[in-house]
Amino acid sequence: MKKFVNDPQQYVPEMLKGLALANPDTLKYVPEYNLIMRADAPRDDKVSIIQGSGSGHEPAHVMTVGKGMLDGACPGDVFAAPPMDYVYETTKLLAGPKGVLLLVNNYTGDRMAFDMAQEMSQADGVTVRTLFIDDDVSVQDSTYTVGRRGVAGNFFVMKAVGAAAEEGADLDELVRIGEKVNSVTRTMGLALTACTPPAKGSPLFELGDDEIEIGVGIHGEPGRRRAKWAPANDLVDELLNPVVADLPFQSGDRVALMVNGLGGTPLSELYLVYGIAHEKLAAQGITVGRSYVGEYCTSLDMAGASITLVRLDDEIERLLAAPAEIGNRIF
Repeated sequence: MKKFVNDPQQYVPEMLKGLALANPDTLKYVPEYNLIMRADAPRDDKVSIIQGSGSGHEPAHVMTVGKGMLDGACPGDVFAAPPMDYVYETTKLLAGPKGVLLLVNNYTGDRMAFDMAQEMSQADGVTVRTLFIDDDVSVQDSTYTVGRRGVAGNFFVMKAVGAAAEEGADLDELVRIGEKVNSVTRTMGLALTACTPPAKGSPLFELGDDEIEIGVGIHGEPGRRRAKWAPANDLVDELLNPVVADLPFQSGDRVALMVNGLGGTPLSELYLVYGIAHEKLAAQGITVGRSYVGEYCTSLDMAGASITLVRLDDEIERLLAAPAEIGNRIF
């Protein structure tokens, strides 16, 4: 294994320290809880939005802390849910008069940590709600989770509720918006290679030179099936067809289309996939209203991609179009 790493046990703290040092005016690092938070949080005029999950999915979630997105993120180790006390202490630190919204990708460990933290925070008098995200269509039940997994579509929930929170929406309204966006968001992923966690030092699973994993999870969980590599047109069908069929998306729909890299795929390939997916949607009468190409929720250095569709309406499209400032990036 060749990586930029010192002690694998310090991989996450050193990454978080670097993130904070790169954004000294906007972010604050609280090492006791692996917490990256907005420098101006909590604020009296908005609900605080927090997400945790494991590390290794960057930019999710610590790199989506900023105006119009998250107020704080407290990740666990690589591919590990944050300890309950991290979430509990983060919730207390970021609690303001308008309360706290916890966003949770649907994995068993994350649900347990956030559910317990919510109960303890409520016992302390904090107003807090939890929203679970489960956009993955690849399997119904899988390793690490009960029900569908929360994957790259999580970005759209963060973006919508983050924009609404900046406008002053109350906690109940944010839950309504988040549930609405989650209900119309679907994702499917595909791995070309495995990833290598720093603490393990070897690939998390084995794929032959001509093999791919269809429906892979962002922790390397198995998907629908293992198959032989095929040309890009066929691989896009493997990703797009199950997504379109699941909601289902229909002719006349206006959608946001995301092609998300899993960490080790060149942007050139992601745009190639996007172009194919865009044309296939157009052939079905589905209009792409908003486009997202890049890395939004990764799996360390895994080569592969996922496709996400969101059915747009006026409310969702307006919130997705609202400006957000994440570190040195505005989007």
